[in-house]
Amino acid sequence: MVYISKVYTKAGDAGDTMLASGGRVRKHAARLEAYGTVDELNACVGLIRIELAREPRRQGAEVVLDEMDAQLARIQQELFNLGAELSTADVEEPKLRIDPRHVERLEKELDAWNGPLPPLGSFILPGGGPVGASCHLARTVCRRAERVAFRLADTEGERVRPEALRYLNRLSDYLFVLGRAVAHRLEYEEPLWHPAST
Repeated sequence: MVYISKVYTKAGDAGDTMLASGGRVRKHAARLEAYGTVDELNACVGLIRIELAREPRRQGAEVVLDEMDAQLARIQQELFNLGAELSTADVEEPKLRIDPRHVERLEKELDAWNGPLPPLGSFILPGGGPVGASCHLARTVCRRAERVAFRLADTEGERVRPEALRYLNRLSDYLFVLGRAVAHRLEYEEPLWHPAST
């Protein structure tokens, strides 16, 4: 169990911060940017769950909304583990991490939500009701987290486990499909891109 007795320490006032593995880095370091963006993503997933709770429980939708919320609750825990993994430099097998089973479970859930959806005839604009729009916002932050994590892996020469990168890639796809699925289940219109109208 983690025990936090004081929120501020003043140790970061000069622009440095401590990684979970003990080393100190500048607050704009690539590793900090990576796990900070994952933290931002986790906050966006929390907003999806708030919108799910606000959604009226129409007949037949309760089970779907509860299933989505349960999956997102678990994903928030996994994102916290991913952030912990990214905040730990020079550790070959961190205790808190993303494993292949996390990626595989996301793939199965993604496929289950995607199966009943009609094929796309155009790109989708963010929307599809409050939950759908929140999913699209989270998807874009997830894509940014993925880009930042790959930049850390490629340009800084630091250890980023491939499972972490795969997880972010699958999660962005999952959030896209979840946004579509909730729009269809709750009968919100999916706004489509019509390039000829611009």
